[in-house]
Amino acid sequence: MANKKKPSFFNSKTPDSNKKGPNALWLLFVFIGIGLAYLFWYNSTNRQIDKINYTELLTMIQSEKIKSVVISEQYIKGELKDGKYFECYIIPSDKLWDSFKEKNIDITVMPTEKQSWGGFIFISLLPLLLLFLWFMFIRQSQSGQGGAGKIFNVGKSKAKFFSPNTINVTFQDVAGVQEAKEDLKDVVDFLKNPAKFERLGAKIPKGILLTGAPGNGKTLLAKAVAGEASCPFFSISGSDFVEVFVGVGASRVRDLFAQAKKNSPCIVFIDEIDAVGRQRGIGLGGGNDEREQTLNQLLAEMDGFSTEHGAVIILAATNRPDVLDRALLRPGRFDRTIEVPYPDLDSRKKILEVHTKNVKLNPNVDLEKIARGTPGFSGADLENLINESALIASKANKTDVEINDFEIARDKIMLGAERKTLGLTDKEKERTAYHEAGHTLLNLLLPNTDPFHKVTIIPRGRALGVSWSLPEKDRVSFTKSEMLSKIMVLMGGKICEKVFLNEETSGASNDIEVATNIARKMVTQYGMSKLGPITFDDTKEHPYLGRDIQSTPRHSEKTAQLVDEEVSNIIKDCYQKAEVLITENKEKLELLVKKLLEQETLQAEEVYTLLNITPRITHAWKNNEK
Repeated sequence: MANKKKPSFFNSKTPDSNKKGPNALWLLFVFIGIGLAYLFWYNSTNRQIDKINYTELLTMIQSEKIKSVVISEQYIKGELKDGKYFECYIIPSDKLWDSFKEKNIDITVMPTEKQSWGGFIFISLLPLLLLFLWFMFIRQSQSGQGGAGKIFNVGKSKAKFFSPNTINVTFQDVAGVQEAKEDLKDVVDFLKNPAKFERLGAKIPKGILLTGAPGNGKTLLAKAVAGEASCPFFSISGSDFVEVFVGVGASRVRDLFAQAKKNSPCIVFIDEIDAVGRQRGIGLGGGNDEREQTLNQLLAEMDGFSTEHGAVIILAATNRPDVLDRALLRPGRFDRTIEVPYPDLDSRKKILEVHTKNVKLNPNVDLEKIARGTPGFSGADLENLINESALIASKANKTDVEINDFEIARDKIMLGAERKTLGLTDKEKERTAYHEAGHTLLNLLLPNTDPFHKVTIIPRGRALGVSWSLPEKDRVSFTKSEMLSKIMVLMGGKICEKVFLNEETSGASNDIEVATNIARKMVTQYGMSKLGPITFDDTKEHPYLGRDIQSTPRHSEKTAQLVDEEVSNIIKDCYQKAEVLITENKEKLELLVKKLLEQETLQAEEVYTLLNITPRITHAWKNNEK
């Protein structure tokens, strides 16, 4: 293969920010030395000086206590024979001079014009000198790459610089996201071999935007690109641009691109770019104006740097692409948007393999089964799952991590830790058992539900009990029968409380909320009702955060009433069907409740055996599987 020797410019150019200034430690020593010298001088010249009046002076002369005096016009400063010092104001006279001579006192006369002003000037300027040295010390101690953190360089970029030999992350360290890696390899190929593209007139994208849910590896992908290309890498967060001072953000943008051009070809990575790239014209106020100035400068810089060999390539990451300014997303700035989705089954398995390299696993642990049991987990979630499993095994003094440790860790992450100390009465436990048994029985009897996993009446987090089902594979869409079955399963807890206990509780509130949302989407978004295939919902749901943004409805009040009626009819129909099914299988329900009260937690195979139901599950993640 071709020799991967790095071009000479990678080693010959380094950022100006790497040049070291005066050592902050030496400045501190100088500061301490000056302070100590001042204290020594001050104490030596002002130690134990007593102020006395003229009468006391005459008394000490007569008692022969004075050793020497220094006289300057009407001021006298003297030393006693016992080593003490004094000072006094006098009116010079021949009688006083004769008294000094009679008692053999050493006399020194100091003319006023010859008095030293050095001490006075030093004392006057010392506070300013100390303040200057202090500012110099703080400036040097807080200095960072590119001037980040300097008090006097607030307009400098806060980007962290990574030289090519310090980045050891490659695409091999990024498991999954195969499509995203393929798109990013274009950048790597261009930086390594630009002639390959230039011979046909192709140009590398100026900017690439990585979008996706948090924890899916956007930042890791950006580092991998820099590691593969062996080029300088600048990393900064979008929030680092904006300050309370007007113009600081724009100044930092200019400084960042100035540094990047000096070290080209290089990669600039802006994480959470939505902090500075939000759509303009939204909101009022100085803070918003400052952010817009920063964005305008970013737009100008991205449209201004060159695209030939040695150019600056921008990588940015965000999980809110919907709020970015359209000018930022146009071709010529961000030419390509790469989706970094949640990992699929194969990607989850590869991610687990990467993160378990340094973990001692039991030979019976099957990572594929763990991957099947974690649909919807991001890469960060899977890493956390492995760490929690290792912690659980360590606390139990095990020699390796077993499949049961993964089971406990997953339950803890998704639902919270077990609250065994929660004081539930027998009546409350019985009510919880009927509630969860209702969910479980319907999940087993209905044909279009996810395979049952386990049921427990041990409180976890805010839930008093859980009936759990896991999908056999990743789901990208749902059928109408699957959604209706889901609503029926959700109604099971409330039905059992009413039918068998003749009571209704607030414990079914979340079940009702979820069922209502499913039914409303069936009517307003999916066209699965008598109203036909028409969209009645103007709510915009964010694809990553899962939060609804309400907008003004475009349909009439009469249509809204018809929608509500259809939603109500779906819920009521599912409720009635679920109630009939539970009533017909009353004996199985009572048997399940009794067993739950005895053991508190039942795995899927235990429930199948207890109720004599043939399992529908084909790929289970079972904690007792050998």
